[in-house]
Amino acid sequence: MSRASKRLLPRSLFGRLMLIMLVPLLVLNGVALQIFYGSHLDLVSRRLSGAVAGEIGAIIDAMDRWPAQRDWLLWEAHDRFDLEMRFRPGARMVPRRGTNVLGPADDDLRRALTARLHRKFDMDWTTDPRQVLLHIQLRDGVLDVKAPRKRLDTGTIYLFLLWLVGVAALMFGIAAWFVRRQVRSIGRLARAAEAFGLGEDPGMIKPEGAVEVRRAATAFNRMQERIRRFLAQRTEMLAGVSHDLRTPLTRLRLNLAMLPEHPDIPGMETDLDEMERMIDGYLAFARGERIEQAALVPLPPLLEELADGARRAGVAMTLGPPPQAALRLRRDAVRRAIANLIDNAGKHAHHVRLSAEISARAVWILVDDDGPGIPPDQREGVFRPFESGAAGGTGLGLTIARDIIRAHGGDIMLEESPLGGLRARVRLPLAETKAAPHHD
Repeated sequence: MSRASKRLLPRSLFGRLMLIMLVPLLVLNGVALQIFYGSHLDLVSRRLSGAVAGEIGAIIDAMDRWPAQRDWLLWEAHDRFDLEMRFRPGARMVPRRGTNVLGPADDDLRRALTARLHRKFDMDWTTDPRQVLLHIQLRDGVLDVKAPRKRLDTGTIYLFLLWLVGVAALMFGIAAWFVRRQVRSIGRLARAAEAFGLGEDPGMIKPEGAVEVRRAATAFNRMQERIRRFLAQRTEMLAGVSHDLRTPLTRLRLNLAMLPEHPDIPGMETDLDEMERMIDGYLAFARGERIEQAALVPLPPLLEELADGARRAGVAMTLGPPPQAALRLRRDAVRRAIANLIDNAGKHAHHVRLSAEISARAVWILVDDDGPGIPPDQREGVFRPFESGAAGGTGLGLTIARDIIRAHGGDIMLEESPLGGLRARVRLPLAETKAAPHHD
């Protein structure tokens, strides 16, 4: 299928289902119209027109053969053929432009008169709604004929069209009502899945609709419950491990304080401080995962808070003009994830720049530095747990930072910065404006 045809097709499930029903319906009506209007009606119209033209031709031939019986022939035409005729001696016909009417009757009558009379004539289908006015040029005058429209035009075409279009519209409306109800349940399931994927808690959805949709909703509810249970167990385990590590760290700190002066003791105390900061970050992450719920957060205050916090920590920070946008996220968790990226950049660079860009459906938060950067083949490795090296982070850790961003439906990517160092590109989806449900 070409790209042009894909752009013409509707994208929503409701639109495609309607198209699946509408196309066969239109084809069926087109075939019915062609059979009735193009074949049957055309045949009947030709026969009716041929009969009227033949009767008029017979009267004109009789008038040419027996001129003295002209008045009697005109009366016989009205009595036997229901054709009202009037002869105007010496008159000349003034040609007029005919008006085309709906249906094949006027065209068929013109062809029949041309074939039977071999004389000049014109037709008037619009002046009298019940009769067709004919003017035929004879040798010595003009013959005016009033032919009943009912002898030339069949009215069943209008009833047939009304029945065909009415029944089709009724059936299409009933089908659209049923399809809308089915699509509504699928749309509710899709919105719940999207919200759950962005870290929100949509709750259990009510299974409704077709059997397959009910099964999908039930399976989604079970999946939600399993994922929540897994996340709760993982968070509790992380919190427990982090809390348990405080005891040996405190013991090590007391033992270092009691040791005599030694050149290695300051380095060991620095390592203990770093480990304690990591534990504090893990505990903060675990607490946030347990209690924080996603909410609508404006972007400019969040970026300004991150920049202020980095400056207080001693990072040479520049904040670009923040765009006006709103994100649905767990604010503290995302703030800690981006702050971790800023802290890592500040440790290996002299200057850090924080900025943001908006695309069609996402916000890109950019953390640039002028440090040594990371080779392209090593960038993905820094997201592995307990990764060491110049790019390795402390505190929350890049592994958990990416996990937080991905839980919001986004991602973190590392690339070369315009400042010469490393750029951390954070993608977060824009919050959709709440609107009336749209099921198309």
